[in-house]
Amino acid sequence: MARKKSVPDMFDVVIAGGGYVGLSLAVALKQGDAGLTCAVVDPKPMEDLHKDPRASAIAAAASRMLSQLGIWQKIAGEAQPINEMIVTDSKLRDAVRPVFLTFGGEATEGEPFAHMMPNGVMMPALYKAAKALGVSFFAPGTAETFRTHPDHVELVLEDETLLKSRLLVAADGVRSRLRDLAGIRTVNWDYGQSGIVTTVKHERPHNGRAEEHFLPAGPFAILPLPGNRSSLVWTEKTADADRLVRSDDFTFELELERRFGHHLGTLELDGPRRAYPLGLKLARDFVKPRFALIGDAAHGIHPIAGQGLNLGFKDVAALAEVLVDARRLGQDLGGFDVLERYQRWRRFDTFQMGVVTDVLNRLFSNDNDVLRAMRDFGLGIVDRMPGLKTQFIKEAAGFAGPVPKLLSGEPI
Repeated sequence: MARKKSVPDMFDVVIAGGGYVGLSLAVALKQGDAGLTCAVVDPKPMEDLHKDPRASAIAAAASRMLSQLGIWQKIAGEAQPINEMIVTDSKLRDAVRPVFLTFGGEATEGEPFAHMMPNGVMMPALYKAAKALGVSFFAPGTAETFRTHPDHVELVLEDETLLKSRLLVAADGVRSRLRDLAGIRTVNWDYGQSGIVTTVKHERPHNGRAEEHFLPAGPFAILPLPGNRSSLVWTEKTADADRLVRSDDFTFELELERRFGHHLGTLELDGPRRAYPLGLKLARDFVKPRFALIGDAAHGIHPIAGQGLNLGFKDVAALAEVLVDARRLGQDLGGFDVLERYQRWRRFDTFQMGVVTDVLNRLFSNDNDVLRAMRDFGLGIVDRMPGLKTQFIKEAAGFAGPVPKLLSGEPI
């Protein structure tokens, strides 16, 4: 066996995963303490980040964090504010889809509760900021295995490069290899659904309105993008989703129109279509000695509430605050007592959101007339209670519960 290549420096933090969550953690740590040494490992070339055709919903709290990190100011011109949201509940064959619930789009006066942001805009901005702050990158680079020692952890990459750090953070997605290697068990089940993600152009303007149509197979979300364009998150049974993704454009667009409707005029596909299996996966532990999970590695939830990415940003803000505070106090960044503070902060909130999305999906993704009548009655009641709607908007905006400083727009 070839001898492992060793990187001479001992990093304070090594982050496995260069997506939104991993990159934003690297930026937050370096801005919180410029002397902290940080590295990011990712199997994809960082230079290809601009090629991601998808878009993401960024809650108001997350945009405050990105503003504090100096990112939002550079990309805000590419964001689409969500000014309004409507919720319908019907069968696919119904000629009319009555609106049961409407939300105004402001978390606070003049601040939309969310924006839609193209991935190909935000990811490169995060990468450039991290590079400018002195974050080291090993990309492409695949984390192969790691070993924990009393005072550090060793991460071995696929090319046998050896990285040493005080703390290893796994931000490597819902199928996290490092989580499994750490022996962290998960609560998980498969919904038998897949989410089709694509982008469409339409003839008429959306005026910043988001729509969530609850259909028997699952939610069909229309999320506004800049211009006369929208991002779709279309839930179907897995077999049907695979069939639709493999179908020709004519068949796909025909099925799309049945769900989308004609209120925005003629539709045209404006990007690739992909299907992603949906399930619930919650890590039983978020930390081990010298090891922490963030983002989808810690929690994979149903997109019905649009909170998956924003849960990851909450992880970033909480972990960055805990680590920077610990460093100022001269504490060991990888010590279990330090990491346990992060776990206490984030685990309950995550499990709570996982349960909420699971219940919502089971309640709405069916064709039971009795359940439909009950849930539509409930939606109507909520629509008539401004105080409860305000609380829902606060939750969607990311301001519910103990909020880390970055999510309030404050420096660490």
